Amino acid sequence: MIEIYTDGACIGNPGPGGWAAIVVEDGRRSAHSGRPRQRTTNQRMEVQAAIEGLSHTDPGARITVFSDSLYLVNTMTKGWKRNANKDLWAKLDRLVGPRDVDFRWLKGHAGHPLQEEADRLAVQAARLTVSGGAPLSDGERADPDDGPPSLTHLDEQGRARMVDISAKADTERVAVARGRVLMAPATLELVRSGQVGKGDVLGVARVAGVMAAKKTPDLIPLCHPLLITDIRVEFELNEADSAVEITATVRTTGKTGVEMEAMTAVAVAALTIYDMAKAADRRMRIDAVRLARKSGGKSGEIVLE
Repeated sequence: MIEIYTDGACIGNPGPGGWAAIVVEDGRRSAHSGRPRQRTTNQRMEVQAAIEGLSHTDPGARITVFSDSLYLVNTMTKGWKRNANKDLWAKLDRLVGPRDVDFRWLKGHAGHPLQEEADRLAVQAARLTVSGGAPLSDGERADPDDGPPSLTHLDEQGRARMVDISAKADTERVAVARGRVLMAPATLELVRSGQVGKGDVLGVARVAGVMAAKKTPDLIPLCHPLLITDIRVEFELNEADSAVEITATVRTTGKTGVEMEAMTAVAVAALTIYDMAKAADRRMRIDAVRLARKSGGKSGEIVLE
């Protein structure tokens, strides 16, 4: 069962708007938000939030959509007339069709943490338009009706550039990345017991991950140099999958996030494990390097797992 918590916001009605959807599946949570570039209405944003939430699920899924909008819930469950926003209702119907979807009303501002988060993200998206509609970044995207958002690392001529972050506010930013190295059970035992010929595999890999995070702007051309305040690289030996699980957490207070630093730390720590143990196991495989969570900046917290 998948749960989706949605909310729409509008500063004035009509006025600048935003939508947000929090999708919870198998204990993993992902947050999605965006805004149209044109003036809109609160009702449109409520429907758009449901559309966006459902678009992140697979056909055939069983889903409960929670919303504080009677307009959305009663239209879908009680057959309220669709006198307006027919384009959005058509999109929503196409998504609902192949899925088992239940729409439920949830009282707004009643303290439910995921509903409150959806409200915060929707309002935040609407305020971006009020503040001048800065280029979308940090996980935000425009309403699909407006076409695809621009890529901020390309200029008007399509040339690569470093994004100008001069006007962005300094905030505390955290990113958590994960990955793993799959290996034979005998190799995992060598790592555990410290009997790999080259030495302390996890100790060296931890230092390599920390150094790599600090070197990220030298490796990824368009990354900004950052004053990193904390880097932690941690390992867990997963006997069931015969793998070394790697988690890197990177923190800074600045104008841009540390997602790339966290993923670089994981990738280089994994490569170091591979290098140190490859003489014992040529079949090792680096797997699933990904961003798990980030917080800070305009997009707030995004939890991917």
